[in-house]
Amino acid sequence: MVKIKDIELGEFPLFLSPMDDVTDKPFRQLCKRHGADVLISEFIASEALIRDAEKSFRKMLFDGFERPIGIQVFGNDEESMLRCIDVVVDAKPDFIDINWGCPVRKVAGKGSGSGMLKDIPKLLKITAALVKHSPLPVTVKTRLGYDESDKPIVTLAEQLQDVGVAAISIHGRTKSQMYRGEADWTLIGETKANPRLHIPVFGNGDIATPQQAVEARRRYGVDGILIGRAAIGNPWIFEQTKSLMRGDETAVITVAERVEVCREHLLAEVDFKGERQAIFEMRKHYGAYFRGLFDFKRFRIPLVTVTTLEEVLAVLDSIAKHYESETHSRPL
Repeated sequence: MVKIKDIELGEFPLFLSPMDDVTDKPFRQLCKRHGADVLISEFIASEALIRDAEKSFRKMLFDGFERPIGIQVFGNDEESMLRCIDVVVDAKPDFIDINWGCPVRKVAGKGSGSGMLKDIPKLLKITAALVKHSPLPVTVKTRLGYDESDKPIVTLAEQLQDVGVAAISIHGRTKSQMYRGEADWTLIGETKANPRLHIPVFGNGDIATPQQAVEARRRYGVDGILIGRAAIGNPWIFEQTKSLMRGDETAVITVAERVEVCREHLLAEVDFKGERQAIFEMRKHYGAYFRGLFDFKRFRIPLVTVTTLEEVLAVLDSIAKHYESETHSRPL
């Protein structure tokens, strides 16, 4: 049984990897219903939380069935992050995840996220203070290092363990790589194999199929896997991965199922954010839900241009009807 402190996660937990403007409450709940074991919020700026920013507080909203759930925060100022911990604790998640891994300029360029990998002593100092201050387990998500010449993750993981971090998630790229190239799992495996490391090590990066998740578990011995972009438009990847790990046959997702779950996702977003915002934000999901369908172009433009819920639902009905006698579906 894999645990974060006393929080039981299962024998090999599958995480929905936190993604900004993607892993909101409706999407997390959808993935949970389709097999995700552990959920983490979108990342939240510590400065925004202590300023009572409404959008940041909404990111912390969750329901009980989403547990175990972590709330992820980022920042670069120790005092602000300590104050933010108090706010997060009031939301009552199961654990707090510190983002030392985001590579985007607006975060890392200010010394937060993976930008902190240029100053490991400061990273460790802040992390130690947060662990000491928090009544909840503190975990860390990070990267291999800052660039190709500096990949200290094996040592860094041990140092994070020494300051009290309860688990570490590692994305197999450097800050400088952003999301380019291929994730290198070799150092993730070396980190897990470190005999001095006793906290769980979770791997992340380029897990696009259930087969890749199963292979990563076999080759690198990690305690669990984070699945991110591959879950967009494909929440079934979690239950499919579990089926494959049990040795069961892989399932095929029909067009009717895709339409049904896309509709469910849309309606949940409308309930959570209101019709106008939900319709706009769902546009980034439609292409993924219907990826690979033959002759889908006729529906793609209407999906991203109509402006009312009634119109979007009508387009989804048209998709279901158009493909009802077809066999256009895909294995997960």
